[in-house]
Amino acid sequence: MTRHFEEELNELKERLLYMGSLVEAMIQYSIKILVERKEDLAKDIRKHEEDVNHIQVEIDEICLKLLALYQPTAGDLRFITSAMKINSDLERMGDQAVNIAENSLDLLKAPPLKPLIDLPRMAEIVKNMVKNCLDAFVSKDPELAGKVLQTDDQVDKFKDDIFKELLVYMSQDPNNISRAMDLVLVSRNLERIGDHATNIAEDVIFMVSGKDIRHHLLENKE
Repeated sequence: MTRHFEEELNELKERLLYMGSLVEAMIQYSIKILVERKEDLAKDIRKHEEDVNHIQVEIDEICLKLLALYQPTAGDLRFITSAMKINSDLERMGDQAVNIAENSLDLLKAPPLKPLIDLPRMAEIVKNMVKNCLDAFVSKDPELAGKVLQTDDQVDKFKDDIFKELLVYMSQDPNNISRAMDLVLVSRNLERIGDHATNIAEDVIFMVSGKDIRHHLLENKE
């Protein structure tokens, strides 16, 4: 492959990492709106969302150009196809962060339903999953990607526990239902971000080893 091809591959990686940094910030801001009641952060999330959507189109165009012009094979082909899937997962993470921000803004219109304990913990785990899957991508580290996969169960448990607790609040007083449901939706959006981080981790393992593990996760847990 030509030096120009290598330079374009590096540009692709840099754009993905920049997109990932924007998405990480969106997740952090969306939770801060809820936990610290910082409503003004919503405008930063909306600006980042515009940037993420723009970069998504840009990355897809770069990938298609590389495939058409250079017809890469083996590792380079896996890198480009993985980049396209990672691009899509990052954009969807951004969408989930927007959803969290919108639910959080709704919650700010009323007094807090309860002290927030599990949600911030869940958010911290999810943020680490996003960071680790991107670090695994940069360093081509399948072991770090594997740790992201293992963390997904923790996120699922947090979501289930949060729902069970909020169900009690809803059953005790119908006036709690609206706020409780917004908190449930926040936990579900966090869980979906974790799912997208898991997808990226699987793509990293495929990119490095050529092994598709998407349908073997249950076997690995046994």
